[in-house]
Amino acid sequence: MMALMAISPLILVCLTVIVVMLSIAWKRNHTLNAIVTAVGLNVALLALLFGWSLGPVDVTSVLVVDDLSRFGAVLVLMSTLACVTLAHHYLEGYEGPRDEFYLLLLSAAAGGLVLVSARHMTTLFFGIELLSMPLFGMLAYTFRDRGALESGIKYMVLSAAATAFLLFGMALLYAVTGTLDFAELGEALSVSGNDPWLLAGAGMLLVGLAFKLSIVPFHLWTPDVYQGGPGPATTFLATASKVAVFLVLLRLFQSTLAFHENWWHDLLAVIAVITMLVGNLLALTQNDLKRLLGYSSIAHFGYLLVALVVNEGLAVETVGVYLVTYVLTTLGAFGVVTLVSSPYVATGGTADASPLHHYRGLFWRRPYLTAVMTVSMLSLAGIPFTAGFIGKFYIIAVGVEAHRWWLVGSVVVGSAIGLYYYLRVMVTLFLHEPGMQRRDARHDWAERAGGMVVLGVATLIILLGLYPTPMIDWVSWVAGS
Repeated sequence: MMALMAISPLILVCLTVIVVMLSIAWKRNHTLNAIVTAVGLNVALLALLFGWSLGPVDVTSVLVVDDLSRFGAVLVLMSTLACVTLAHHYLEGYEGPRDEFYLLLLSAAAGGLVLVSARHMTTLFFGIELLSMPLFGMLAYTFRDRGALESGIKYMVLSAAATAFLLFGMALLYAVTGTLDFAELGEALSVSGNDPWLLAGAGMLLVGLAFKLSIVPFHLWTPDVYQGGPGPATTFLATASKVAVFLVLLRLFQSTLAFHENWWHDLLAVIAVITMLVGNLLALTQNDLKRLLGYSSIAHFGYLLVALVVNEGLAVETVGVYLVTYVLTTLGAFGVVTLVSSPYVATGGTADASPLHHYRGLFWRRPYLTAVMTVSMLSLAGIPFTAGFIGKFYIIAVGVEAHRWWLVGSVVVGSAIGLYYYLRVMVTLFLHEPGMQRRDARHDWAERAGGMVVLGVATLIILLGLYPTPMIDWVSWVAGS
């Protein structure tokens, strides 16, 4: 019974998939299915909060529900809930089937819930595939738009290549150690860490996970997929998907003592620095907002790698704080993009509002929506009095605590470069309206669920920047338990 209560959020999400499927079979009703999806996710969140008092629960030998997995589940479910509200607005005028999008979204959320609780390679693989496969369909959902179809195909092909690396790495690890459990693999790696087949397996495993996180040099898919994919699908990919993968990577590093060796740290440190600098430098040249946000996400996960490099002291708390601030900020930025895009309502089926010039003069048409985007950009840049500043402060603090001065310097340099292109986006919002094509949100955007979500997210970004104590206390309790 305790195990059932521990995994009740996952069970409820899967039941919601079945209910939505039966609802579609009975009668297609876009609004009804969106409401059922949102209700199922809210009930799963409530079950998650009620189950927090249970403490760590070993559901099976391959699945554990502890405070870290519950923390990840909260972020996955809240991100999915935000994506549901944005998807309803986005698909409202779409002429093709709309209801199946919620099936894909719920299935991907179930994969994320499995992934954050994984402590065995089998659940890692099952979770990552259950998370990724619905994303192929979500990214290509509006397939009449060539960009969306291209986005889905690119992600599918490259994700398949990453899965091949992941499976081959697991096979090598199993061939040498005879186990796929994280803790037992960690012991085997610490005993015979110089075995070339063992190192090859660990390396290929990390390559597969690095692809999902857009870590350099496995980042090339990110800007193209972000640019072409529908707004709600891209939002889910940038938030829930990456949070789930990063948390399983964190659990893997905590379980594996071999990753604590100096040469692993040095290798990861080099990758972190390159990821920060490449993400920020390539974002400088972008005139497309979704591509810019794609490169920005690359840089942000470069910052997060600093906590993995250190992997002691404040490292877990830093990961938690940074993921909370990153998810909120990304939901705000992509929420505005989705609301402005609304392609099947306002413009008769053209692609998303991706080019930066579509946002020129947005302040003079939609001032509150512009305020949300401005707050999000300031938070991504790490400006004080926003949630992003707290996350960036923790990253620098954990680097200073471990005396990794060149990592701290790289974070500062990367943030300085990022400040330029974030300010460029903000300036564009306040320029005079152009003679060229522009895009706009619906006049009643703030009265709809998607608009309320982005306004709420912007408020949270400011509140956590001014008073971050509740978030810090929660994350430090998760990290210390």
